Amino acid sequence: MPTTQLRLELLHQLSDLNGVPGNEEAVRDFVLRELEGLADDVRVDALGNIIATRAGRKAKKSDSPRQRVMLSAHMDEIGFLVRFVDERGFVRVQALGGFDTRNLFARNVTVNTRGGALPGILTPGGKPVHIASAEERKKIPEVKEFFVDLGLDAEEVKRRVRIGDMVTLDQTARQVGKLTVGKAMDDRASVFMQLEVLRQFRDKRPRHDVVAVFSVQEEVGLRGAIVAAYGIEPTLGIGLDVTLAVDTPGVAPEEAVTRLGDGIGIKVFDSTMISTRWLVDELVDLAEREGIRYQLEVLALGGTDGAAIQKSRAGVPSVTLSLPTRYIHTIVEAVHEDDLRAGIDLLVAYLG
Repeated sequence: MPTTQLRLELLHQLSDLNGVPGNEEAVRDFVLRELEGLADDVRVDALGNIIATRAGRKAKKSDSPRQRVMLSAHMDEIGFLVRFVDERGFVRVQALGGFDTRNLFARNVTVNTRGGALPGILTPGGKPVHIASAEERKKIPEVKEFFVDLGLDAEEVKRRVRIGDMVTLDQTARQVGKLTVGKAMDDRASVFMQLEVLRQFRDKRPRHDVVAVFSVQEEVGLRGAIVAAYGIEPTLGIGLDVTLAVDTPGVAPEEAVTRLGDGIGIKVFDSTMISTRWLVDELVDLAEREGIRYQLEVLALGGTDGAAIQKSRAGVPSVTLSLPTRYIHTIVEAVHEDDLRAGIDLLVAYLG
C-alpha cells in the first residue's frame, strides 16, 4: 500500500483553533469548509456534532454484507470557562477536562469574549521563588487556585468578560523533527486523520457506508458521540483518538502504553470500553497483510468516543484506533508522522 502524503499544515491549523467543550464553533466551521466535496451529505445536529456521510459502492454478490460504519473524532480540547471575576478584576476559571496543574504555571491564555479575544496570564499566584519557603515551593496548587490576569482594571474586566466565556491555552503548532507539536493534538490529530480518510474516497466509493462524526464535548463525558450514535444507529463503530506514549526517560517500558513511531494503536482496553475482540483481530490481520505498523494498546484510565458508540442502543461492535501521543493534556502534545500515516492507511484499507 502506498504511504499517505501528509498535509501537516492542515494539522497545524486545526491544533491552533480554540474550541473547549460546548464552544467548538471555530473548529466546526473549519471542518465544514474542509468537508466540501468529500461527502454525499453533511449536517450539524442539535448538539453541534458534524455528521458527514459517504455512501458505499454497490455490493457484488461475493462481497460481505455492507456495514454502516460510524467513525468519531472529537473537535473539543481541554480548557476553561470563566466562573467568577473578583473585585480586583482577576478571573477565576472552571476546568473543562483533566489538567495536571504542574503544567499550568504562568501560561499565556486567551479569554474569548463576545466582543473579541483578550490576552491574559494564567497563574496560581503566590510568592515567587526568591521569597517562597521550601514548603511553599513544593506545593502543587488546585485548579480553583488559578486565576487569569488580564492587565486591565476591574471595571473594564467586568464590562468585557462574562461568566461562561471560553479560556484557552496559547500555543502555536510547530514541527520538531518528525513530531507535530501543539496544544490540541487531542483530538485534532484524529480530526485530521478522519478528514484525510474521507479525502481518499473523494473519487471512489468505500466498501461500506461511512458516517464520519466530528463530535463535541468528548472531554466532559463523550456527550456528542453518545447523541450521534443514538441517532445514526451504526452497525459498526470506530473511535479515533489519541493515547499515551510515555516512552520517555524515567518511565518503565511496561508503563509506556504505546511508543511514538511504532504505528497506530489498536485499542484492546481502557476504563470505558473493552474493544470488540473480532474487530481487533480483523484490524491486526489487515495491518499485517498490508504491511502497516500497529501496536496493541491497554490503557488503565481514560475513554474515547468508541465507548459511546459501543454502548448505544442495543450495543454496537466497536473498536478505537489510538494515535500515540507524548505529553498529553499539555500545550506540547506531540504526534509522529509515521503513526499518522499508519492510522490513515489502516482505516482506508479497512473501509475500502
